[in-house]
Amino acid sequence: MEDDYSLISGWMISIRRAMDLSGLDFKLACNELKIDSSAFDNPESRTTAKNTIKILEYCNNKLNRHDFALVVAEQFHPNIFHALGYAMMSSQSLQSALTFIVQYKKVVSNTCTLNLIECEKELIFSMNICRYKKSNELVLPYIAVELFIATIVKFSRELTGSSLNPNKVLFSFPKPEYDVELIVDFFKCDIEFNALNTAIIFDLTQAKNIVMTSNPLITQMHEKMLENFMSRIDKDDLKHTVKSKIFELLPLGSPSQKVVAQSLGYSLRNMQRKLNEQGTSYKYILEQTRKELTFGYIQQLHLTYTEISYLVGFSCTANFNRAFKQWTGMTPSHFRKSL
Repeated sequence: MEDDYSLISGWMISIRRAMDLSGLDFKLACNELKIDSSAFDNPESRTTAKNTIKILEYCNNKLNRHDFALVVAEQFHPNIFHALGYAMMSSQSLQSALTFIVQYKKVVSNTCTLNLIECEKELIFSMNICRYKKSNELVLPYIAVELFIATIVKFSRELTGSSLNPNKVLFSFPKPEYDVELIVDFFKCDIEFNALNTAIIFDLTQAKNIVMTSNPLITQMHEKMLENFMSRIDKDDLKHTVKSKIFELLPLGSPSQKVVAQSLGYSLRNMQRKLNEQGTSYKYILEQTRKELTFGYIQQLHLTYTEISYLVGFSCTANFNRAFKQWTGMTPSHFRKSL
């Protein structure tokens, strides 16, 4: 169904701010478009992709302009992405922040797939838009894609605290018939239309630089919230439900598959089968969760290695040290000194 394609209602925070700045009444617009504006009062609610597109097009028409999406992007605030936005803002680098949005893309929207690829000296953040099954039409038109790409660039500048500009921006859409000077002014880089994929190409060195707002403790806190949120909005994706439960149980010791399965209402065999169908396993999720938590904890210098080992579910420090060396090729003390 077309209504299955949705976006988190946090997008309306930026849209409403942009409308206020432009002298447009949000509630009046919703009334004219027959959209229930009260549905956006809950930050965890979702709206159809079509409703968001209607509002963007309405604003362009009312203002007799083509760049309203860029005005919206300028109003970026982390809370439009729920806990994901704050996890991204406290990430160690732009690359790790973009990794978050790729991993938790469904929090923001299910209208596309996202990928992040290192290619020589560049970091490529690409977007593949879904199509409606019946008509084969793209779920998102150019105006919505422009908004998302512009928001990611605005976020990148906010995170790095600099006038960061991409190396290049690609759109898989024909060049608009109107003047694109405002688009070029916003992105401040070469723009390519009719590309194979929509993408932002960043300088890899810039993307890897550690940012001043990095805070692993805050990132971990919001990642736990994200896993819980994902398990609620996508009940068919067992990976996030299992990971959320592991987050909860790890400080008590390494949880067994059987304990996690029972706590989630599955038989052990049924949980194993479902995870296998999703291309993963309990062992892999447990290992990845431990690694993610460890890399965050080890940057918190007040925590001893013994405390970290217990926090990530190891029964003794020796086992933790052995696992850490397998992950990094270094001991925890050498790794901490290298930071």
